[in-house]
Amino acid sequence: MRPRAEASPSQLDPGLDAPPMRLQFGPSHPATHGTVRIVLDLDGEQIVDADVQIGYLHRGFEKECETGYYYQNIPYTDRLNYSSAILCNTAYCMTVEKLLGITTPERCDFIRVIGGELSRMADHMLCVGSSAMELAAFTPFLYLLEARELVLDQIDALCGARITTNAIRIGGVISDLPAGFREFATAKLDRAAKLIDDAHKILTDNIVFRRRMEGTGYISPQDLIAHGVTGPMLRAGGVALDLRRTQPYLVYPQLDFDIPIGEHSDNFDRYLVRLEEIRQSRRMVLQCLEKIPAGPVNVDDPRIRWPGKNHVFGRMEELIDQFKLVTEGGLFPPGEVYFALEATNGEFGFYLVSDGTGKPYKCRLRSPSFSNLSPLGRALIGRQLADVVPSFGMTNMIGGECDR
Repeated sequence: MRPRAEASPSQLDPGLDAPPMRLQFGPSHPATHGTVRIVLDLDGEQIVDADVQIGYLHRGFEKECETGYYYQNIPYTDRLNYSSAILCNTAYCMTVEKLLGITTPERCDFIRVIGGELSRMADHMLCVGSSAMELAAFTPFLYLLEARELVLDQIDALCGARITTNAIRIGGVISDLPAGFREFATAKLDRAAKLIDDAHKILTDNIVFRRRMEGTGYISPQDLIAHGVTGPMLRAGGVALDLRRTQPYLVYPQLDFDIPIGEHSDNFDRYLVRLEEIRQSRRMVLQCLEKIPAGPVNVDDPRIRWPGKNHVFGRMEELIDQFKLVTEGGLFPPGEVYFALEATNGEFGFYLVSDGTGKPYKCRLRSPSFSNLSPLGRALIGRQLADVVPSFGMTNMIGGECDR
């Protein structure tokens, strides 16, 4: 073998004016899940410019909603944040209910909170677990995925589906709690809590994980607010904004829970906030199972509620109600309305304009992922290439929700 040639002093001159190297990060990179592209300009390992490009999962959701009846659009909302679909269902249905002036039964509200908090747990588990795996922490990823399976088992028992649930209805829910759900859910949540604690023990004090997460992805609270960032990213920056507390809805005022707040606005604080939110969601589900009252789970309103088949086959009035719902979509007053709830990634809201027909004249989605991703490019400038993966992972950008 020939000896390796040594570089000449001119080749090592730090004063050389070399152009930055351009690196295409995604959409094919495993960490971007095929839904985002980040164009990086690098000076060695340092990022000198970053351009975050979205739109790879745009499907025309908002326009599609204008072509279907209000009740037909519910399954589309499953495909927004497909990691926590029940929260998307709930936000849409509560917006329509606000337009109609409907108050849902209390038992329905409890079931919606149970489903929503289980969805939040599953989403956070996937976010934290996949981010840990991308930093080579494979064991906690398996623990968190097993815990997520236990949560998805409960969602399956609740509505018959695990991911795209179609669980919420305008004026109610798809069905009541199954028999024995309280004992079933409690046992599953206890097992999941043990797995969460195990993952926490492995990750939180792991020196490699901490060095990759602490101080990286920093965004100042002022920039977070300026970009409209909400959810765990904002709370990790020390801003205590949670719509469940600041604009309470459903039965959240009856529940005892804490809002985890960070101090340093970095990736490690975002990880800690999400981990604690999993525990708080479990706490809320257990309270709901204790407090849930008896009663109906749907509003008996002919404008939106399909009559039972025994009535349709025996009474002309119910047959007419069903016919008008199927052919005209129901009776909706003209007007415009906005409603938002605290989804996994932050403020998730719908703006609907009604022209008095059974179809929305206009549907607009307030996507937290879109706002949460917007400051990422600036946050990456000056950082190292290795910081891209944890910084992007801790935004928990969901392509279906962001691109609509």
